[in-house]
Amino acid sequence: MTNQLYPLYREAALAGNADFDADTMVMILARTSGYTFSTAHDFLNDVPGGSRASTTSALTSKTVTQGTADAADPVFTSVASGAACDCVILTESNGTESTSQLYAYYDTGTGIPITPNGGNINVTISGSGLFTL
Repeated sequence: MTNQLYPLYREAALAGNADFDADTMVMILARTSGYTFSTAHDFLNDVPGGSRASTTSALTSKTVTQGTADAADPVFTSVASGAACDCVILTESNGTESTSQLYAYYDTGTGIPITPNGGNINVTISGSGLFTL
């Protein structure tokens, strides 16, 4: 698989029902041994809790410029030791998993997969941003 936007996020964005710079956004470090990307997934409740290793704090310094979403580099804090994590999911975090929109899925990039060792995991967002519509 390659990094991609969730198709139902694209649909929500085009319909005006998703707003990257206004929504509270987080990243989830996950294991594909417990989660498989699907084009039918739309909300956070589609990602099993057991596949999630860690969640960042809310993304900061979010911008949208010429169709490209970007943010400051986040950190997964004190990620418990365990099996390798091989994907990162960008999602809205509104307090209700069944309405928190899934935005993007990343399984390709420097440092992926990564095996947590109890320490922090720093994410470096590409110079070209998180995604472009």
